[in-house]
Amino acid sequence: MTGADVLLLALGAVAVGAGALVVGTRHLVRAGLWLVVCLGALAGDYLVLTAELVAWVQVLIYVGAVVVLLLFAVMLTRAPIGASDDLDRPGWPAALIGGGSGLGLAVLLVDAFRWSRVQLPAAGTAERLGEQVFRSWVLPFEVLSVLLLAALVGAIVLSRTDIGRPGTPVADPVRPVPAGTPLDEGGRA
Repeated sequence: MTGADVLLLALGAVAVGAGALVVGTRHLVRAGLWLVVCLGALAGDYLVLTAELVAWVQVLIYVGAVVVLLLFAVMLTRAPIGASDDLDRPGWPAALIGGGSGLGLAVLLVDAFRWSRVQLPAAGTAERLGEQVFRSWVLPFEVLSVLLLAALVGAIVLSRTDIGRPGTPVADPVRPVPAGTPLDEGGRA
């Protein structure tokens, strides 16, 4: 076992442990921060596997953008930041389903390869990776960006308490209304 193997296993253990803490914590913001640790450990795994471009994409896109967007949406919707009682459910059904799924995938993997050696392809370059991503996978990336934009707009709309409420003062763009002036049903002074 080489030093790279040990480092790969250590980073994998950190990623699995942080992932378990993401789904196991009752604090929403702490779950987001544990997600940063998990995704950072995965980026470290990519570095050990000499996939530097994928590691930097992992850090820039997932750690830098998605987690920040997640925490920003949590703050915009005024979700409870501390411990939440609705997240305190029995964990044994999820553990049973997750363990069964993991065991099933392990059995499929062992059955598919039967401990045989697989010849790995030649190391990829950034040019080949970019060609694959922007030729074959450009539509899913665009759909994901539209989905994230819709989620952010929805979070902003949900955080605004004055939208759609009856009796909300409507400002006149021509004539400003002084503070404390009573408004009629149409929002006019």
